[in-house]
Amino acid sequence: MEFNLEVPQNEFFVRSVSEEGICVHKDVFNKPFILSGERIIPEWNVSSIDDIDAASLQLIFDLQPEVILIGTGRKQVFLPPETQAHFIRRNFGFEVMTTDAACRTFNVLVSEGRRVVAGLLPLIP
Repeated sequence: MEFNLEVPQNEFFVRSVSEEGICVHKDVFNKPFILSGERIIPEWNVSSIDDIDAASLQLIFDLQPEVILIGTGRKQVFLPPETQAHFIRRNFGFEVMTTDAACRTFNVLVSEGRRVVAGLLPLIP
């Protein structure tokens, strides 16, 4: 799915999402990564929702977002309650959705000037 959006040059936006990867600016990511409007952390050491824990979330929390999006791949998979508790204890708002929905939501929030961070798992056939 390709996204078309006129954007300022100083912020990252998702250009497209496919089984080949997630295109941000001119780079394609086919492994889990973290994305904010100002920064890309190209290696997020998780391979599935089950791997998301306090240590992997700390990379996201350190960016001090207003909103956190978790893209779970092709299917929406909710985080276990003990993982959700990490967000709640730190008072971070979060949403869990498919990766393509998370990318669309990310683009909208960044275009509104919001401090959003997305942890994205790629689409796997």
